[in-house]
Amino acid sequence: MTSSGALVDRLWHYCHILRDDGLSYSDYVEQLTYLLFLKMADERSKPPFLDLPPLGGTYNWRGLIAKSGEGQLAHYQSILRRLGQRDDLFGSIYRNALSEFRDPAKFRLVVNEIDSIEWGKFESDVKGDAYEGLLERTASEGKAGAGQYFTARPLVDAIAEVMNLSPDDTVCDPAAGTGGFLLAAFREMKRKAKTRAEVKRIAEKAINGVELVESVSRLCLMNLVLHGIGGVRSPVLLADALETMLPGKFSIVMANPPFGKKSSVTIVNEAGEQSKDSLIVNRDEFWASTSNKQLNFLQHIFTILEVRGRAAVVLPDNVLFEGGAGETIRRALLQLADVHTLLRLPTGIFYAQGVKANVLFFDRKPAQAKPHTTKLWLYDLRTNMHFTLKENPLKKEHLDDFVACFHTKNRRSRRQTERFRVFDYEDLIKRDKVNLDIFWLKDESFEESANLPAPGVIAQDIMEDLQAALEQFAAIAEDLR
Repeated sequence: MTSSGALVDRLWHYCHILRDDGLSYSDYVEQLTYLLFLKMADERSKPPFLDLPPLGGTYNWRGLIAKSGEGQLAHYQSILRRLGQRDDLFGSIYRNALSEFRDPAKFRLVVNEIDSIEWGKFESDVKGDAYEGLLERTASEGKAGAGQYFTARPLVDAIAEVMNLSPDDTVCDPAAGTGGFLLAAFREMKRKAKTRAEVKRIAEKAINGVELVESVSRLCLMNLVLHGIGGVRSPVLLADALETMLPGKFSIVMANPPFGKKSSVTIVNEAGEQSKDSLIVNRDEFWASTSNKQLNFLQHIFTILEVRGRAAVVLPDNVLFEGGAGETIRRALLQLADVHTLLRLPTGIFYAQGVKANVLFFDRKPAQAKPHTTKLWLYDLRTNMHFTLKENPLKKEHLDDFVACFHTKNRRSRRQTERFRVFDYEDLIKRDKVNLDIFWLKDESFEESANLPAPGVIAQDIMEDLQAALEQFAAIAEDLR
């Protein structure tokens, strides 16, 4: 049986050939998505599968194979246009799809390679892992594209592990990217399922994503479909999560909202507070009005959680200490939710440079006068930890201690360690602006020069800090304009 790694190598081989034809890494994977789904649809519409409707006429894989030369490339574009008009799963995959291939001979090479693979014979785990491997390789090879939507898998898996998912949960990621959190949740829930009926419910109803960028939502949808998620419905909604009222609420939310510039949309709360931005969205249930994208996502995530629902959100440092709306939101969250754990992440694990981020874990609780947060546990995985995307990447073993300290089944069993400390609510609320940017470990980089990190590590830290500062200045300049 061909492994997922072997499939990745076969499909990736042509990327380097097509680079000469003007296709970027992300363009190549998107074009592969169109072709793979067309081939898979042909196989899955026949016995023994019969789980996708057949595509009639010549607007299908067989019709594409029958063509040659420039006629094949022209027919491919016609197929994309025709399928993009459908109001079903095909329409979700092919909406506004365009061919980026220029050379008919190179296009034929790729089509023949895909035609030689019997996609339907592979288990969903192999197919899904192969596609996920393509996305990961795209993120690591390209300076732009899928990388900004890709969260390191060891981190995603560790978060899913401590969330204590069950087959009865319903999961949402309102900033789905390429679907990493949704897939990790699916694996955890499927692993714990005891019946086929439970697996079917998880695959068809329990996994829900929202993604703003059309090309990325397409990658996410294909990723989920190849893992056996979705059924007849599309599990990914193409929309702006902050402007979209989702049907129902969810017991689990795991997300890495987009970092970077402030949003051009200002959220207006019940008090009518707003800024001078031209695009305004009214969200009466929000605690504060702000154009800070991450603060708005944090409020949004609280609103889509069921009472007693659980959330894990990747957030930049500024969400922990920013005043004004930031302080208002932190106070409200500590009051209305049990904000129990904060994981301080190391630098060098995201494809966007300069990111200093954290994972905030909280449970939504029923309304009451007394604050639900009593103790906040902080795990510092940042101080004296240095990672890079290629030479020294984050691995599962780097997160094993955090997972053990979390004590998923019984948080009352937690014990303080060198990197794991607890802070009482009374002390947190007295801090200036309810600042949660807390650290206690001694940073070895401040020791005498004999104990300094390697020059390359120092240079990387400086570069990341400068990049983060430039992004903040750019946001300020944009606001001033």
